[in-house]
Amino acid sequence: MSLWKIALRSMQQRLLASSLTGLSMALGVALVITVLVILGVIRDSFGRGAQGYHMIVGPKGGKLQLVLNTVYHLSQPIENLPWSYYKKFKTPGKENFGDYVATAIPFCLGDNYEGYRVVGTTREMFTKLEYTAGRKYEFAAGRNFLQTGFFEAVIGATVARQTGLKLGDSFMPTHGVSENEDGHVHEDKFKVVGILKPTGTPNDRALFINIEGFFLLEGHAKGPGVPHAEGEAAAHAEHHDEHGDHHHHHHEPLPEDQREVTSILVVVKNDLYAAGLAQKINEGLEAQSVAPTREIQLLMEEIVRPIEWLLLFLTTTVVVVAGIGILVSIYNSMNDRQHDIAVMRALGARRGTVMSIVLLESLLLALGGGLVGVLLGHGLIGAIDPIVESRTGVSVGFLQFEGIELILIPGLTVLAALVGFLPSLAAYRTDVAKALTARP
Repeated sequence: MSLWKIALRSMQQRLLASSLTGLSMALGVALVITVLVILGVIRDSFGRGAQGYHMIVGPKGGKLQLVLNTVYHLSQPIENLPWSYYKKFKTPGKENFGDYVATAIPFCLGDNYEGYRVVGTTREMFTKLEYTAGRKYEFAAGRNFLQTGFFEAVIGATVARQTGLKLGDSFMPTHGVSENEDGHVHEDKFKVVGILKPTGTPNDRALFINIEGFFLLEGHAKGPGVPHAEGEAAAHAEHHDEHGDHHHHHHEPLPEDQREVTSILVVVKNDLYAAGLAQKINEGLEAQSVAPTREIQLLMEEIVRPIEWLLLFLTTTVVVVAGIGILVSIYNSMNDRQHDIAVMRALGARRGTVMSIVLLESLLLALGGGLVGVLLGHGLIGAIDPIVESRTGVSVGFLQFEGIELILIPGLTVLAALVGFLPSLAAYRTDVAKALTARP
């Protein structure tokens, strides 16, 4: 029997015997890959959602809560601002903010549809704002709601896919910001006139309705004793717009003194105005200005980043333990393999050759398990894609890749060399005469 046949037979036997150890390595690497990609998705989702405007203006209270509620459709609204305060952003003058503001978009919250947030806003949300730097909203189907289309709606891509709502369909919002709340279903129906293209932001998971229709819903008017006519939707006169679509038109919008907004998205005319305008707003007693990107950076640094490092530590520990398992498995096998090693030496194999064979075995176990782990990790990511997309609006797939994955293979190579050193050293020191005498 030749030297290399003996070496290959010995290595094959050990690789089969160590398959369980290789599987633990694969599972460890799969966990690392999954954690890296999911955390990357979280960072990307939070980062993209907080762009497109300079500040959010809302009632005094928790800054992070205001951002989560307005931008990410999470948490609960704080309070409301009077409509007269919103008008300050549209009006120039010393006591107002219009001289600094290019665009001010009102947000009214308080309803949901099948667990997805319903947002009352103006059509300028989709004509004057960017959902992220340099990217404007586009419609996959239909159009923007009209200013006179009080009961028209535009829905996000995820909402359309998950609820089955299509162009021309109608829905009735439920009072309360989540499906778990015991809220009543409004009697007024909103017609879907537009479906947005996917943006990869939380707005994919929202339904946007004309703010005029939002104000006319029961319980949305400011002040006690404000009546709401039941079946009011039936009293909305229908007429055809310039696009040929029929829509509801209400000739008596809610008076301004009965209106409130939850928050305001503000774009300033010049970036230099942002700090001064924020200071002016914050000095007042009614509202606060919040820079969403800064609050999200603080959230990531103070809360998400420590969790990220903890998860990476735990998953990396699994890989290291799997590497130690490879070391123990190969080292424990050295007594059974001394005869094969002695025969190889007797046939002319050098000590360095024998040592290299054992190191190669360790390398194959580590890298083989690692490559299988990469495939398993990305396969798991592809499998959970529907869940991630429904929660974040960000699609992940089998080919979703994080740059830090590039260090996995070099890292596994170093780990294989370390765990294979002791077994290879034992092979290097094998006493040929003693081993051949012990097993003739």
